[in-house]
Amino acid sequence: MNTVLRFLDAERDKEESADDIRARLSSVISSLGFDFFTLVRQPGPESDANEIMLAGQWPKGWPELYVKRKYAAIDPMIRYLGHSQHGYRWSEPMLAFEQDPHRKRIERMMSDARGHGLEDGYVFPVHGRRGLVGVLSVAGQVIDLTPSEISIMDALAKRAFWDILQALDPGAYERIARPVSVQMTRREMETLEYLGYGMTSNEMGATLGLSAHTVDWYMNGIQEKLHARNRHHVVAIAFRLGLIS
Repeated sequence: MNTVLRFLDAERDKEESADDIRARLSSVISSLGFDFFTLVRQPGPESDANEIMLAGQWPKGWPELYVKRKYAAIDPMIRYLGHSQHGYRWSEPMLAFEQDPHRKRIERMMSDARGHGLEDGYVFPVHGRRGLVGVLSVAGQVIDLTPSEISIMDALAKRAFWDILQALDPGAYERIARPVSVQMTRREMETLEYLGYGMTSNEMGATLGLSAHTVDWYMNGIQEKLHARNRHHVVAIAFRLGLIS
């Protein structure tokens, strides 16, 4: 892990190109014994669909087969991203989805992966203030990482993601990395909290001593401040921002 620590301790040279950072990251991951890795941006409003891949590559033929057989729809490594804030080994989501109705397809996917030299691997999600923004995946031969080493790899994923994104697309970096400042009144925070409990306008009004019409007025203000499309979107955004738990 010394090479990882040196990567983390190095001060970023603002003149360093994205290719230079990619080369350093590739060297670090190779030194750990992993044969393949990818660092990607999470597709969404902040991402260019043509520039999702930030660094790395999978074995020849694997991406094409993965797309052809539509494995993204059942891939447990991807689906598990919504369950974890930290890095995990492939075996963890495989266990979590043991009773999944698509288990046979999952097993076939893993068999195909092994046929391309992907015996085992780890996934390290990168989160920003707005939620999941990227993912570092490393794979190849079987390598055992301790919990502390997984934590260090989490840090590597974050550092590499933000450094490469800043060098590659400063505009996207500013949009994704900048702090989110949302000013809520006390009544709006109360309304938001009760909405998180699944309460209707009538129920919130009865609890707060307000009319349903007034609750709706507060909700419209909250949606506008959070740039949300509907109440479900409000809850999702508020959760990501830590406004509700």
